[in-house]
Amino acid sequence: MTMEVRPASVFEDVRTLLGPKSPDANVCWCLSYRIPSKLNNELRGPARGEYVAGLCRGGTPPGVVAYEDDEPVGWAAVAPRADTSFARSRTIPHVDSLPVWSLWCIRVRPGHRKKGISHALIAGAVDFARAHGAPAIEAYPLDNGDARVDQTMAYAGLRENFERAGFVHAADTTSVLAGHPRVLMRLDLR
Repeated sequence: MTMEVRPASVFEDVRTLLGPKSPDANVCWCLSYRIPSKLNNELRGPARGEYVAGLCRGGTPPGVVAYEDDEPVGWAAVAPRADTSFARSRTIPHVDSLPVWSLWCIRVRPGHRKKGISHALIAGAVDFARAHGAPAIEAYPLDNGDARVDQTMAYAGLRENFERAGFVHAADTTSVLAGHPRVLMRLDLR
């Protein structure tokens, strides 16, 4: 098995990971934190995928994709915090004025879990942010301790996985997801 993480510039691969079975479905497409809520609510059905296709063709891809033997198996959303709703969040604090990047979604396709792909995605997102000049990268994972987390709500990641990748706890938040508090974890890239 060969594992590689690349910038998410191939829309068909991103669609494999994030797209709905029905083109008219209003799934997230990992846009909820990326775009203003008004636009997020206006984009319906195929328009959501078309918006993501534009991001993939744009100057900075919207994240990274993990490939196992050239098959897309995982996704991580990463972008400058200033370009996300985290810039205006009332539940996730700003630690300082550093222009950090945010890593807010990790998704591994069913059938490919428990192979270390989420760890590869975190490392790939860190490398991607560093290559684009980020001085630091933040994540807002669940602080679930030993408690089980529903797979559909684990997209924010788990604190222990970020700790393994060298991130440190930078702040508590008032954000709760799936009954678990979220924490602000940060990795300095300078």
